[in-house]
Amino acid sequence: MSRSTVLRAASVQFEPRPGDKAFNIARVEHYARAAAADGVRLVALPEMCLLGYWHLTKSPVAYLEEVAEAADGPSVSEVARLARDLGLGIGVGFLERAEDGRLFNSYAVCLPDGAVHVHRKLHAFEHEAIAGGDRYTVFDTPWGVRVGVLICWDNNLVENVRATALLGAQVLVAPHQTGGTDSRSPHGMKPIPMELWENRHQDAEAVEAAFRGPSGRGWLMRWLPARAHDNGVFVVFSNGVGRDDDEVRTGNAMIIDPYGRVLRETWAAADAMVTADLDLDLLPMSTGQRWLRGRRPELYGVLLERRGDERDPRTVRFSTSAGE
Repeated sequence: MSRSTVLRAASVQFEPRPGDKAFNIARVEHYARAAAADGVRLVALPEMCLLGYWHLTKSPVAYLEEVAEAADGPSVSEVARLARDLGLGIGVGFLERAEDGRLFNSYAVCLPDGAVHVHRKLHAFEHEAIAGGDRYTVFDTPWGVRVGVLICWDNNLVENVRATALLGAQVLVAPHQTGGTDSRSPHGMKPIPMELWENRHQDAEAVEAAFRGPSGRGWLMRWLPARAHDNGVFVVFSNGVGRDDDEVRTGNAMIIDPYGRVLRETWAAADAMVTADLDLDLLPMSTGQRWLRGRRPELYGVLLERRGDERDPRTVRFSTSAGE
């Protein structure tokens, strides 16, 4: 594989329709074609974008089993065909049904050479029937760049990004459905009023101010650039935007360089795509890469020990105890 010194990447935010795979795949195709026309090599779309996300939390198991697909099922296969036809890497989120019948919140990166790499969300919490994955996902690409994938809450745990970087990832694809959630933390995110989203055309400034605020961009800026900086990787952050069942997603699609600097971003209250050229020559001497070379693994045994208060994310979500 030859390595170019620049990789043009794109991040998409869009509002999927719950359960409407045909509509959602059409939106994926729209942005994939726009990205290919702009010379993009890798475009990332949001978590669970082929199906919709938050409605799954309230759906019966029978519905999840009905709409789930295998990694080589019709939806991902259609995206894979697009990737081959357009000469483009396309990342999409879907509900996966494994060969053993288990369900996963998964993300497929379809490459133009026909390869499809699937990451299963490690810290899935959306539904009791959705299992968590058990491995990291890092792979080579036709452009000589190693790419890793972590889905939403996977990125919040610093160990996951560090492990992905140690496996050689240079670009981290980070699909989300976040912003505007009702956090239990006293200084965490707060919901974006649905009325604000519904009135966005009449008061665009108000909704975009909310998307830039502490429950949108402000929250992301507390931690997301640090994941890029501390590990010396580019981060392509994609997200849903707008109504997601009874919550409002804040978009904020952005691309961050290995120094934690935001290369491109949007806080538009609408479907949108941002594009940036990733200068791969920044990687070797980036602060995070230098720090990685200064590690002392013999000190890190404590990372392998349980504290005793760990919880399965699904247990936390579906617990009725306020202390969970």
